[in-house]
Amino acid sequence: MRLLPNAKVRKVALGIGAVLALVAANGPAATGFAERAWHHYTINQEAYKARYGHWDVVDVPERFRVNAIHAALLRTGKVLLIAGSGNDEKNFRAGTFRSVLWDPVRNTFRQIPTPKDMFCAGHAQLPDGRLLVAGGTARYEKLTGDVRRAGGAMLVKNENPDAPRTFPAGTVFVGSSGKRYRSQLPVLVPRAKKTVTEGDNGDEGAKGDAGGAKKKVTVTAAQARVYVEALTEGEEGITHTADQYRIQGLTGRAAHDLYGLAAKLGLDKKDFQGLKDAYEFDPIAERYVPVDPMSEARWYPTLVTLKDGRVLTVSGLDDMGEIIPGKNEIYDPATRSWSAGPQRYFPTYPALFLTGGGRLFYSGSNAGYGPADQGRTPGLWDVESNAFEPVPGLAEQDMTETSASVLLPPAQDRKVMILGGGGVGESHRSSKRTAIADLSVPAPRYTRGPDLPRPTRYLNAVLTPDDRVFTTGGSGDYRGKRGSDILRAQFYDPRKRAFRTAAEPTVGRDYHSEALLLPDGRIAVFGSNPLFADKEGTRMGTFEQRIEVYTPPYLYRDRRPALRTGPLEAVRGEPLTLTGTDRREVAAVRLMRPSAVTHATDVEQRSVALAFGATRGGAVTVDIPQDPSLVPAGWYMIFLVDRAGTPSRAAWVHVR
Repeated sequence: MRLLPNAKVRKVALGIGAVLALVAANGPAATGFAERAWHHYTINQEAYKARYGHWDVVDVPERFRVNAIHAALLRTGKVLLIAGSGNDEKNFRAGTFRSVLWDPVRNTFRQIPTPKDMFCAGHAQLPDGRLLVAGGTARYEKLTGDVRRAGGAMLVKNENPDAPRTFPAGTVFVGSSGKRYRSQLPVLVPRAKKTVTEGDNGDEGAKGDAGGAKKKVTVTAAQARVYVEALTEGEEGITHTADQYRIQGLTGRAAHDLYGLAAKLGLDKKDFQGLKDAYEFDPIAERYVPVDPMSEARWYPTLVTLKDGRVLTVSGLDDMGEIIPGKNEIYDPATRSWSAGPQRYFPTYPALFLTGGGRLFYSGSNAGYGPADQGRTPGLWDVESNAFEPVPGLAEQDMTETSASVLLPPAQDRKVMILGGGGVGESHRSSKRTAIADLSVPAPRYTRGPDLPRPTRYLNAVLTPDDRVFTTGGSGDYRGKRGSDILRAQFYDPRKRAFRTAAEPTVGRDYHSEALLLPDGRIAVFGSNPLFADKEGTRMGTFEQRIEVYTPPYLYRDRRPALRTGPLEAVRGEPLTLTGTDRREVAAVRLMRPSAVTHATDVEQRSVALAFGATRGGAVTVDIPQDPSLVPAGWYMIFLVDRAGTPSRAAWVHVR
């Protein structure tokens, strides 16, 4: 630990003393200035940093400042910040979608062409190191009073069993009264279903075959939904009754077989609509690569890795702006295609963690959309059988929205912690409750953990290599209302079941903020989207584009373990040799999966304890666990940790 030279200490102290001497003569203003000067002096002392850590604001050139809605650490060590339209409807209408790639080692930035509005998408790390990004925004919400054109869902029917039909965005549907509506998205309508059964001479539609037997042919119309809006503005476009709509431009048999059906089309509130699009981000080429779209459009979905390396996508708002009623899908990286998953309803952005036997644990954490009485019970979900085992014991279960959840370190302990949260929707309520679910016992249940210092929602929680959880930011009210951003940080120690205070951040963080562990052991924090800029709620808030990096106390020690930074290749169930390492410096080895985080939801991060031993050449050999539900295939950071809890720089290892 490096202390200030004595002469410099005396000089700074005398300067502070002189400032304090002015306080009596200059009143409260001088008092405030002196307090700030003393605080700045204190937090920059080496002894303070060694105990509490230190925050630094990153110098980001103006052209690279972005509304970071999503943050993902790539296997190159760079961080992908995804804004899409950045919760700015002007950008959405202009088709201005942004992503920025940040190199925290060189502090360099690069704009990444962004093909779709990935604002409020989902993401997951793939086995080959690519990042899967699925869903996003197809339409911004419109509140009652702001809606100019009547609209709603229309079913498009197809009675032709011989061919499907695709209608582009802009297709016009004309009702019996002459009112016209235009589709906002393309829609694929499958071919009708034709069934042939044994009939008799009296059956209508029965036909004879070559042998004279009669067959009955039944055609069942296929259908697909699409969102439509009236061509005319105002109340003239409203339809209060169900109607059948012809499709403009179709003639003959096609006009008979293809048509629309809709009930009320009104001027009521319109929620955000999701996208079906999906992409893989290639960290080497540094570009998005399109893959097959999902069958359901999704806005606010969770993507979670399964034990076989496939990815399950869950929940979200669909292309009507309605929450998806349990239609989940699975992405296969080998074929880059989607298939139907198990049916189960969750609110948007549910926190799902891969755990023992390949089951998923739903902690109860979620974000933003869904009724208060559906899909909020924590439990273990068997994806293969679709069985769901509730996990009881969670206090304040009505306060899990905008809460944080983490798989506590080490992952072998199979304990999940939930922290804070708030009431459903735009509730002012927030909670300081934490709870821990022990999933290793025959009858898992939640038990109360230590309270947070203050009731907090939008808390960011990051695993550190020394088996702690770093938590920072958040607010006490919905989107930081009433000036409720919390400038506090703390470490949770699972062994002691207690929090320890850390240095205070200088930037407030609430809705749309993220935090993640960097390969050098620091923690980076991004984003924040407060509703208002003042306590009174008279000025609209602006998106926080500053990046703040926290250096933990363990990086203010004399030395850290040596580790060659790779990249390395490893196989589950087999040993891995780490050369250039002194066994005497190592007390623990941790395998840590890189984060992909948004809306206080990070189901990717996990820290796995590795057994280790020495080799003749002085290297360290570690054992990679064979269990794919503990270590799903992919790229990981490997940290060596000494007896003081000081981590090495990470080496990247590809686990197959």
